[in-house]
Amino acid sequence: MSLQIGFVLFPNLTQLDFTGPLQVLHRLPGSTTHILAKSRDPVPSDCGLGLVPTGSFAEAPQLDVIVVPGGMSVIAAMEDAETVEFLARQAERARWVTSVCTGAFILGKAGLLKGKRATTHWAFTELLPMVGATHEPARVVRDGKVITAGGVTSGIDFGLAVMAEIAGETVAQTVQLGIEYDPAPPFASGHPSRAPEAVLAAARARYAPAVASYRAALGG
Repeated sequence: MSLQIGFVLFPNLTQLDFTGPLQVLHRLPGSTTHILAKSRDPVPSDCGLGLVPTGSFAEAPQLDVIVVPGGMSVIAAMEDAETVEFLARQAERARWVTSVCTGAFILGKAGLLKGKRATTHWAFTELLPMVGATHEPARVVRDGKVITAGGVTSGIDFGLAVMAEIAGETVAQTVQLGIEYDPAPPFASGHPSRAPEAVLAAARARYAPAVASYRAALGG
């Protein structure tokens, strides 16, 4: 197995959208990981952690797996022609085209979600039809060669699901054990269906301005 895995960076992305699946997928046997951006300059994340690309879009090989993270800065990435064109070009021959969180809207802007079932961060799922997708309420959704994940921490589940598709469940489970991924959160409020009403209301209020901005950027 020889796979080229590429992560697409853009300024102020949510770092765990990137580093969660990176920590999983870089362990895929026989694979090479590429951390790609418009240039090799460090890319700031949403929490102050600087991310250093290993190559630019122009230097990238043909990728077998494309991973696009999300974040509150996705609108700028959606509107960046170089980023969108890179994804559209690479996706033509890639085996897997994937996203975490609101990275789905960058795929959508590149025309890669039309007619697809997909997911994204729970606060933004109502916007998926604006990029031609149908929301499927799941943490990880596969439709053909397109795999999308929900918000932020979903990226770890997503990474393991992608690994299982490529290398089999035994390899994926071995990696899961190696990173001791055995979540036991202190609260059962990690999904809107389980969060207390007051918590859900506060979260919806927090995300409302971003949802409105995304809607406007998508032409709604």
